[in-house]
Amino acid sequence: MSAASRNSDGTSAHERVYRSLRQRIMHGELPPGHALTIRGIAAEFGVSMTPARESVRRLAAEGALTLSASGRVTTPALGRERIEELASIRALLEPELAIRALPRAYPALIERLRAINNQVDLSVVQKDASGYIRANLDFHRTLYLRAQAPAMLAMVETLWLQLGPTMRQLYASMQSSGGRLGHHRAILAALACGDEAVLQEAVQSDVTQGLRMLAA
Repeated sequence: MSAASRNSDGTSAHERVYRSLRQRIMHGELPPGHALTIRGIAAEFGVSMTPARESVRRLAAEGALTLSASGRVTTPALGRERIEELASIRALLEPELAIRALPRAYPALIERLRAINNQVDLSVVQKDASGYIRANLDFHRTLYLRAQAPAMLAMVETLWLQLGPTMRQLYASMQSSGGRLGHHRAILAALACGDEAVLQEAVQSDVTQGLRMLAA
């Protein structure tokens, strides 16, 4: 690979495009059904068509993009059954990660989670959809990293990726109704007192309640 195809940090053009698009999708910066073109991606990132195409194919394999037979590229617009399926998988995996993290939920971690949750609240006040999703995922990832279960966390992050545009849709629904979903304070309280049963219930409710409202 030529030096021109790499950044100064050694990151390949393909990897740079892939990471950036992946982050945008996961954080809900693109709505469901948003159309992209390989040519447009290449122009935006200043790369050739090849790394843009490779990035799209990689994201499509992860379920983050839909690539039709005609070459049309869109963010996923999930139907009711698919949302319910992904919510059910989250309800299985994420409480398990939280429970595995519980023995290592030291006071410093809980304070870090409180600080992140303040960012969640601030994003709500500022009506920042992407900031809300980003801070919300940061809250969960920071906790789950203490589970020391990288394979399970990788599976969960793939679910977050597939649900990114839908989470933007959920946030818009919450804003229009004046509602606020979230169980972070219950999660924090359960961590502080070491209550596994309450933690499991709080995480399960937090990661599924809103999605199941969309799927209803």
